Amino acid sequence: MHITKDAIESFEKDYRTHLINSLSGFKSANLIGTQDESGNTNLAIVSSVIHLGAHPPLVAMIMRPHSVPRHTFENIIQTGVFTINQVNSEIVEQAHQTSARYDKDESEFDATGLTEQYLADFKAPFVAQSKLKYAVKFVDHQHLNINATELVIGEIMDIHVDDIAVMDDGFLDIELINTVAISGLDSYHKTRHLTRLPYAKK
Repeated sequence: MHITKDAIESFEKDYRTHLINSLSGFKSANLIGTQDESGNTNLAIVSSVIHLGAHPPLVAMIMRPHSVPRHTFENIIQTGVFTINQVNSEIVEQAHQTSARYDKDESEFDATGLTEQYLADFKAPFVAQSKLKYAVKFVDHQHLNINATELVIGEIMDIHVDDIAVMDDGFLDIELINTVAISGLDSYHKTRHLTRLPYAKK
């Protein structure tokens, strides 16, 4: 099958959205935990979290255009902190439900039955059911004019992980804690480990 640019542009909106969102393959499934200055909590599933650097430890994620209220983005800008909580197979349906549109005073924690957890005096809520989660301090954001999305950059402050996943060399075996992946917008997957390879040299 050869799909041209003209064909892509002619597709019905939902078909085009599913197609283009599926092209990038498997992505990480993460719940972003925030709260505003009044204490209203928010939880949103995001599949665009990427590693940005290890020294200092930085992560980034893409937030959708701020043309309508985006509680997660607004809370991050307001408070300067957020949490990233990996989704495991036991909470897939609850995690997916956080993508529904809730009012600002409606907490996705309450709506989905996920549990708020506060660790090490960090001001943003973690997801108690997540087995790998980390505290992030907001450090920068870039508005991307090409499609009006926001690139949010944060520094990792604290990591909370089930110790079964931590290997002797620091590698995290996330399969041992049942972490899932996303493809497209709504397809969730378990993974199967193939191999770890040595550092490549000529």
